[in-house]
This record gives sequence, C-alpha cells and structure tokens, in this order.
Amino acid sequence: MSTVAATDSSARHPLWRLWHHASDHRPTILWASGLSILNKLVDLAPPFLIGAAVDVVVEGDQSWAADVLGIVDPRAQLVAIAVLSAIVWAIESIAEYAYSLAWRNLAQTIQHEMRLDVYTHVQDLDLATFEDQSTGGLMAILNDDVNQLERFLDTGANHILQVLATVVFVGGAFVVLVPAIAPLAFLPIPVILAGSFWFQRRLEPRYTQVRDRVGQLNGVLANNLGGIATIKAFGSEAREADRVAAASDDYREVNRGAIRLSSAFVPLIRIAILAGFVATLYLGGVQALEGLLAVGTYSVLVFLTQRLLWPLTRLGEVFDDYQRAMASVRRLLDLLGVAPTITAGTRDLPEAAPGQPSGSIRFENVGFAYGRGTSVLRGLDLDVPAGETHAIVGATGAGKSTVVKVLLRLYEVESGAVSVDGVDVRELSFTALRGAIGLVSQDVFLFHGTVRDNIAYGEPDADDDTIWRAAGLAEATDFIAAMPDGLDTVVGERGQKLSGGQRQRVSIARALLRDPTILVLDEATSAVDNETEAAIQRSLALVSRDRTTLVIAHRLSTVRHADRIHVLDAGRVVEAGTHEELLAHGGLYAALWRVQTGEAAPDTAAATSTVTPDGPAAARMAIGAVEGQ
Repeated sequence: MSTVAATDSSARHPLWRLWHHASDHRPTILWASGLSILNKLVDLAPPFLIGAAVDVVVEGDQSWAADVLGIVDPRAQLVAIAVLSAIVWAIESIAEYAYSLAWRNLAQTIQHEMRLDVYTHVQDLDLATFEDQSTGGLMAILNDDVNQLERFLDTGANHILQVLATVVFVGGAFVVLVPAIAPLAFLPIPVILAGSFWFQRRLEPRYTQVRDRVGQLNGVLANNLGGIATIKAFGSEAREADRVAAASDDYREVNRGAIRLSSAFVPLIRIAILAGFVATLYLGGVQALEGLLAVGTYSVLVFLTQRLLWPLTRLGEVFDDYQRAMASVRRLLDLLGVAPTITAGTRDLPEAAPGQPSGSIRFENVGFAYGRGTSVLRGLDLDVPAGETHAIVGATGAGKSTVVKVLLRLYEVESGAVSVDGVDVRELSFTALRGAIGLVSQDVFLFHGTVRDNIAYGEPDADDDTIWRAAGLAEATDFIAAMPDGLDTVVGERGQKLSGGQRQRVSIARALLRDPTILVLDEATSAVDNETEAAIQRSLALVSRDRTTLVIAHRLSTVRHADRIHVLDAGRVVEAGTHEELLAHGGLYAALWRVQTGEAAPDTAAATSTVTPDGPAAARMAIGAVEGQ
C-alpha cells in the first residue's frame, strides 16, 4: 500500500473501511441484517393484532377482522387472531435465534481474523516501526480494540438495524392509518436524531483518547511486569505502583469525560419522546371520542407510538458502543495501513559447487543510521570469504551489532550494498536469507515452553537425538540432564528459570540445530563463565569448520584464532588482520589487547601513550572494552 493510498483510506469513515476490509463476509452480514429486520417487523405485529382484537370486541361482526378474514362470528374472529398471534410469536422467536446466531458467529469470526491479520502484519513490519510503538500499545490494539469490535458486532449492529426498521415500518403505518396525527408522532424524531449526532461528534474524540490511554496504561503494566526483578532489586515497588496509579487515573479521568457526556443522552431524549407520546395519546383519543377514529385503530396507534419512541432511548447506549467500536476500528485499520519499507526479494541463494563452501559475506561502502540519528556505519567495507571465521571487535557504539542487523535485513542500509554469495540481500527472499543464517545474540530470548521447544525452535520436527547433539555442541547436555524433566523442563517466560549462562547455551544449541550456512555469534559467550566459555569455544571451533562464521566480541581471547579480525571504530573498519598481525601493527587492537591482558592501565593516558597517531581512538576502545566486559 502506498503512502498516499494509506492516507486516503484512513480519511474514510471507519465503518466504510470495515465494510471494505470484511468483504469476504458481506453475504453473512447481509443475511444477519435481513434476519434482524425480519425479527423487528414481526415484533411490531402484536400491536396490530391487539388493535384487531379490540376492534372485534367493540364492533362484533362489523369488525376489521370480519371484512379481511371473512369470519362473521366474533368468537371465531378472536380464535383466528389468537392463532395469528401464535404464528407471529413463533416467527419472531425463530428469527431472533437466527439473527443472534448469525451476528455472534460473525463477530467471533471477524474478531479472530482481524487479530490474526493485525498480528501477522505487525510481524512483517520493520524493526524501525517499533521504535515509535510500545509493546503495551500494540497489545491494547490486538486485545482491547479487537474485543471492542467484537462486542459491537455481537449486539450493536443489530440494535441499529432494528431501530431503523422500526422508524420506517411504524412511520409507514402512521401515514396509512392516521396521516393527520403522523407528524405529531414523528415530531420528536428529528430532535432525537439531531441530539444523537451532536453527541456522536463529541463522543468520537473522547473515545479516541480513551483508547490511547488504554494503550499507555498497558504499556506501563507490560514494562513493569517485564522488569519486576529490577523493581524488586531497587526497592521501587511503591514508586512503580504510583506510576501505574497515575496512568490508571489518567485513563479513568478521560473515561469519566466520555461517561458524563454519554450518560446525559437518555434523560434529554426522554423529554422529546414524552412530547410525541403525549401528543399522540391525547389527539388520537379525542378523534376516537368524536368517532373519527376507530377504537381498535386508536389502540394500535398508542402501542405503535410506544414501540416507535421508547426504543430510541437506547440510541445513547448504541451510539456509545458504536463510537467505542469505531475508535477501535480506526486504530486497527490504521495499523494495518502501515506499509513495511523493507520488502522481501524473490531470489534464492545460488547452490555451491560440490565440495566448495558457501556463505560468503561482503559489505561494500555501507552507510546506515537509526532514524534521523547520527550515522552508525560510515562507508563500511567488509569481506568474509565462504568457509572462513572472521571476527568484528570494537568499542561500544562502534557499530558491531548493527552489522548483524543490516546483514539480516532487519534494517535497510542507506547506501552501499550487502551481499551473500554474490547476491544483494535486497534481492533475496527472507526465507533464503534468514534461513541461511544462524544467529546467537547477546540478548537471549527464550520462549515460554520446554527446553526441547526452544532448542528445536528453528526445526520443530527435529528428533531428540538431533536435539541432544546440538545441546552437546553448545556444552548444554550436563545441565539439561540434571534438570528434573530433562528436555521437558519448562524454562518460564523469557527463560527466567534458567541462569544467564544456561540461556546462552540453549540459544547456541538452537542456532546450531539449524545447521546454517552462516553462523553469527553476537557476544555469544558474554554470559558464561570462563570454563564454559572455553568449552563452547572448543565446540565452535568444530562446528565452524567449513562454515562461514562471523563472531562479534568484546573479549579478544574468544576471537584470537579467527582467520581475520576486523577492528571497527566510528562505523568503519580501521584495522584488519590476524591476531598476530594486529599485535605487531601496534594499533587499536594492540591497545585493546594490552588492556584486557592487564599489560596497560585502562585509562586514556596509558592508551594514548602506546599507540600513535590513533591514540584517541585506542583510548575510546580501551574504555569501551572495559565497560563491555
């Protein structure tokens, strides 16, 4: 969807946008609407039958029923009216059951599909999109807004249709039966409608604010629940409770404004309804006393007036539900209207020649910045031949992790090109590109489930032997076997039941299980102890053989055996070579090595005194290295 198209679409009324979005369900919507109207029509029949019965009692064999049904005996006329009443009630009951079934099932189906549509769309959005979206806000849309739409379709749409059917049908009956009194009966309706639209215009922005406050409140709750350990560690329970209270109170106050306005609707409308009802009751009664109007017809008018006007008191409740639903629909469809800027290509990776490794990586003059911020990568050139192990080191903020993000196309480069096996990543499908890369990130995320589920996440059909083999390569078999349920042990939300090192090893096993062409380790051993790190390094030396491996690390001891080490500073490679070559060069890498091995004090003076003219950069790297350990 283009930006212009999205803008034009968002300018349309939410109900029209929903009708367009739910085009596959239009036959069901029309069927349910027809049943609602049928139910209301037969629901309005009893007043006519009551009027006919009164007419029989008053007129006897000269009644309306005698003329229409051709039945002379008044008792027989009453029997016929009673039978018709039973038939009408049966039809009404069947129609009510049918429309209730149709609307509720439709509401559930659209709720289900809308939630899946929005969630699937959110998954396809760029990571940059989430910089301006809170998790709580997205959860409010996926849960609260979808549920609000479901509630409206469940009952609100039926109420609106039945009110409209009542006005049209009863209005026609008044015009036919007593055209002189009809204007008086309908006199309140323009007032009611004008008041309804007045309230609607003022309620709409208020309910938009209500939905926004829900998102903010959910954001605070989600953030606090995710950081509950930090809250406890810093003794901030009272302060965070106050913050939740403030967000909840803000939501309550905005809701109160909407409630005050919507609650005033029914009392004001009742006054207009009373005027119409009293006018019909009095003037119709006068005409009946003067013989200008049959008693039975007068009975019909009184009942129909009540049937016409009193349901209009529910317009306030209906419009309240309607405005809440439309605010939710707008948020849902606006989110669906956000077009991803990073779209998948169509190409697959070329097949490597027999016996030849694949997975070469090349960065050519790559430039990148997050949003409107300062450039993170500035003309980055990087060449990783297939089958080799290369490392990227540098101070915090040098752009190391950004290299991984643009390689995976989680973000799009602003200039230059990134290619895998000679194919620009922008031309590759996401399945081809990301399926060839196994990522072990410093920020490990485990899903709530078993150890088996998390290790086999990339290959759900993997058997236990394959899972244990991957766990062995990640040095994870001992702690998994020691758990009460082994592979079936539940790790908890985000893996909170495991230690940091255990989570890291499960993450490594998850990546290795896929047997990727390219293995990317972004600070993969940052959360393990020295002994485990050494064991993992031995395993990685085996699994990286004849496989392209890109290692990002602060600890230089973990990359000293790499085929080539690239030193990043300010978004570009300033040094590259083997460990021995870089030490002999005496530049940034050598300064960082001396800091980590304790050969030099980690301060600016020491760092700048050992290497020139790159002293300031070396100092930044030295300090960054100490901070990152």
